Amino acid sequence: MHKKLSLLSLQLKNFKGIHDFTLDARGENVKVYGDNATGKTTLFDAFIWLLFDKDSQNKKEFSIKTLRSGKEIHNLEHEVEGVFLLDDKQLILRKVFTEKWTKKRGSANAEFTGHTTDYFIDGVPSKKKEYTDLVDSIVQEDIFKLLTSPSYFNEQLKKEERRKILMEVCGDISDEEVIASDSALSKLPSILNGLTIEKYKKVITARRTEINKELDKIPVRISEVQRSLPQLEGLDKSGLEQEITQMNTAIDEKMTQISSIKNGKAISDKQKVIQEIEMELIQIKRDHDSVSKDQVYQLKAKIQEEQSNVSILNSKLENLKNQKRYNDQNIKSIEDNLVQLRSEWHEINSREFTYNDQCECPACGQALPEEQVESAREKAIAQFNLDKSNKMEAINKKGKEGSERKQEIVQNNESLTKEYEKLSEQINEKQEKMTKLQNQLKQQESLVTDVLDNPAYTSKLQEKQDIENEINNLRQMSEAAVQDIQVEIIELREKRDALQADLGKFMLSQQLESRILDLEEQERELAAEFEKLEHELYLTEQFIRTKVNLLEEKINSRFKYARFNLFKQNINGGLEEICDTTYLGVPYASGLNNAAKINVGLDIINTLSEHYGFYAPIFIDNSEAVTKLIETNSQTVSLVVSERDKKLRVEYPEQMIEEAI
Repeated sequence: MHKKLSLLSLQLKNFKGIHDFTLDARGENVKVYGDNATGKTTLFDAFIWLLFDKDSQNKKEFSIKTLRSGKEIHNLEHEVEGVFLLDDKQLILRKVFTEKWTKKRGSANAEFTGHTTDYFIDGVPSKKKEYTDLVDSIVQEDIFKLLTSPSYFNEQLKKEERRKILMEVCGDISDEEVIASDSALSKLPSILNGLTIEKYKKVITARRTEINKELDKIPVRISEVQRSLPQLEGLDKSGLEQEITQMNTAIDEKMTQISSIKNGKAISDKQKVIQEIEMELIQIKRDHDSVSKDQVYQLKAKIQEEQSNVSILNSKLENLKNQKRYNDQNIKSIEDNLVQLRSEWHEINSREFTYNDQCECPACGQALPEEQVESAREKAIAQFNLDKSNKMEAINKKGKEGSERKQEIVQNNESLTKEYEKLSEQINEKQEKMTKLQNQLKQQESLVTDVLDNPAYTSKLQEKQDIENEINNLRQMSEAAVQDIQVEIIELREKRDALQADLGKFMLSQQLESRILDLEEQERELAAEFEKLEHELYLTEQFIRTKVNLLEEKINSRFKYARFNLFKQNINGGLEEICDTTYLGVPYASGLNNAAKINVGLDIINTLSEHYGFYAPIFIDNSEAVTKLIETNSQTVSLVVSERDKKLRVEYPEQMIEEAI
């Protein structure tokens, strides 16, 4: 279902220098003639501003007001009214732009404070949202501009936007279709592994950048490692190892000499004597402590044993108390129960039989015969006495059982009391025994003496000190000889360390050479990966080339005159996505004359109007450049530069035919 919007008239008042002008288009293809600066483009600006608040160049900020000597004329209403035919239904839109002047309190003069815009639909004032919603319901702004200006698609849209519109209009081609069209692309799906071409190209590009950075760094690293290689000229690894071994042997021999001096026979003999004295000191201390301290330890052990026994007896005593307390509670409970039973027995024993002699039949209400009444009374007495006897016997039984249980508990309490007295006597005996043992312990502890008070012990200590002094004197005498040997050892170690430093150069050289080999292998692996990525990148670009060729064929088939180039081959071999319009091989942006640009623009509008299902008035600026416009289903308003027309002049189809004749 296609919609068509035709312009019947467009009236401008005080709009961009036009005081009052009405374009009476009548819904037909008209031409508007006028010299430069007479307002031809202003008509298109007013048409777009009425609908979308912008001018024909898609600018929102532009001057609407009328100027005089370069200055704005104030207190004017700037108005545009359009009368349209939308699918055979008339629609009138009007927009009025006015200045807002406000008189502040205390001031005699009003001040300019801004602008207001009033909206009207079919003559009725409307809110801005209602107005814009109506316009949007007819057609979206971006689509409307595509369909009303031959230059809009090629001159105001970015290439990405142009490509997007062409894809929407003509439909994209699936990746499967592209791959199926070229056998060279058969491996591409396994390479992509689920990613899109665009994403995988980004992955490849990022990885190629990383590899290039690494490949640039590796020669520098190799050069740094090579500069660090030690000089091995004149060095013999085997000879160095032998010399170091000889040096270590010489150092060990010197260390043995020092040990022999420090551990001479005189010193060794005296150290043995000291060991013997230390053994004697231990024995004297053991003998000194054996008698008195052993007795103290024995007394403490006995006291601890008795304390443990008392603790056990106290625990048993506490258990007896608990049992006795429990028994007393049971006796109290039994006695309370016996009192209750006695009360119940007396209450039942005092009960007497009562009988009503006036017995009547419950069915008819007549008095029962005398013999039946007597028989019933005797049975009732017998039953009463039997129940009374049974209840009293049951109470007697419970009372007897309670008394027997009480007696058992009383007897148990007597046994507990005897046991309690026995345990109390045992505890007292244990405590008296502990008191005696503690007194003995105090007396024995007072008899213990310090081993340093023992003359034999102190004598041996002094003997040990004397021998140690003799050992120190002997060591001082050999210190000078030891120092001489230590100087020789230092010299040997310095020579050995120098040899080890030279020997370490061989190990360092081996490590660095291995590092160089690793870097070279890494360089080869990165180069191989880079080559693989280059091939994969070629496949992705081949995919794009194939897809673009297919797309170009598909898209160009939808247009009569316009043709589109969707990619460009760069110097580095890569493909760049573009969207350049051409006509007969001549690029729109360079080399194409105005007439061809206009007709190419109209060709594009024809296809887009068919796709969007909407036809709108087309304003063709600089129309004088075109000898013949291509056919279009939309209404056209041709703006023609005419030097002789100092005021705008409108020409209608019948006039054009007469003029052509």
